[in-house]
Amino acid sequence: MKKIYVLLSILFAGFSMNAQEAMDKDYTDALKFVEVWLDAQKDFDNLPGISAVAVKDQEIIWKGGFGESNMSEEIATEASTICSICSISKLFTSIAVMKLYEEGKLSLDDEIQDILPWFDLKQKYKGSGPITIRAILTHSAGLPREANASYWSAPDFEFPKDKNFQDGLAELETLYPSSTYFQYSNLGLALLGKVVEQVSGKDYDTYVKENILEPLGLDDTRSFLPKELYGNQMAIGYSATKRDGGRDVINFFEANAITPAAGFSSNVLDLAKFASWQFRLLNEDTGYEVLKSSTLKYMQNVQWVDPDFNTMWGLGFSVYKGPDGIKWVGHGGSCPGYRTVVSLNPKTKMAYSVMINAGGESPAKYVRGIHSILSKVKSDSENNSEVKLDDYVGYFNPQPWASEMYIGKWGDKLALIYLPSSSPGSDLTFLKHVNGDDFRRVREDGELGESISFIRDEDGNIVKMMRYNNFYTKINK
Repeated sequence: MKKIYVLLSILFAGFSMNAQEAMDKDYTDALKFVEVWLDAQKDFDNLPGISAVAVKDQEIIWKGGFGESNMSEEIATEASTICSICSISKLFTSIAVMKLYEEGKLSLDDEIQDILPWFDLKQKYKGSGPITIRAILTHSAGLPREANASYWSAPDFEFPKDKNFQDGLAELETLYPSSTYFQYSNLGLALLGKVVEQVSGKDYDTYVKENILEPLGLDDTRSFLPKELYGNQMAIGYSATKRDGGRDVINFFEANAITPAAGFSSNVLDLAKFASWQFRLLNEDTGYEVLKSSTLKYMQNVQWVDPDFNTMWGLGFSVYKGPDGIKWVGHGGSCPGYRTVVSLNPKTKMAYSVMINAGGESPAKYVRGIHSILSKVKSDSENNSEVKLDDYVGYFNPQPWASEMYIGKWGDKLALIYLPSSSPGSDLTFLKHVNGDDFRRVREDGELGESISFIRDEDGNIVKMMRYNNFYTKINK
């Protein structure tokens, strides 16, 4: 929550897939590299645990977990491991608001004080436009980022209860005139949770459960952190890395009145379902599933552009694009001890979610890495090699300028990557078999480059690789 992904447009620059191409590709070999890369990065980046999922429309094409969700008990992180998803909670609140909008129970141009009579936050600017539901959904209402409480402060993270939340409004004032600048606001989305209650006549948790979570089958998504699962099925949260390399255990917390902005928990499997629901709905011109298809499309269109043109927002969704013009939507989350993200490409119907049970990390970095690897897969890739490529697969000790190297199958070729890697897709080197145990590097233009040779022992096992006249010893992992 301390850092929100408002500049996600750079994440997927240069990566573009046609939707039909994405459906036709065989990702088997590439997904092995995803696993190898994430397993290595978990160690090199000193992560307690990381879980991730890759979605192709209605199918989970890969899921996995690495590291530990509870280091003291040595409980492994899995794809089913639950984490706080923090600001991704805002997407569920936004969907709840838009469902009431569809039903004609509120207007996006309703002013917040007309729905919540107790809203008495001071308007500092006489010439300001109204603070509307729409402006709050796009974070352009000029509201402060936080409510009047120090709930992000360690060690206890004392989130306000309803009365303190409401009473504290009178001590706050707007930062900007409404509809002037983007100002991310947890306060704003917490207020929209109160709007959901006021308009629906139900408490927030019940409304979201009955109208969103249950219909979508999100059984491991809750509008709270399940304390009874904490330390087992739910990961323990850890601090950012300290100078000595250690991480502190973060105290369990409850978001209370800030729940609609930051209180939810989930796992990557449920967020994969959440992504697939969006792809189903976006594919239907007149479809209905929780929302109308037209409503979700409206939410994921740009509704606000900051004056510097660097920040774009839909209705609840972050909307961003790379220089190639491909639109992505989603949201990130950062709470004490947890960093999470869900990212979707509505055109190609590819989606990813990553969860890390530690602060100070960037889950979007791992989404970018996974996507960069999968983007290297070609629709006509198949293994028709006459040589047994499995013989060459494994880890190799490089020279001192790198930590390790992995060589694996990639269709009818081999692929090589040095670990760790901040851009694994770009760092892949492809090797084409030419004769015996000899390969050559495949250049970007398809021409063949230098030779890479493998050396066997007397039993016929590959023990070394030679590149640039230097030897790399195969190691057991």
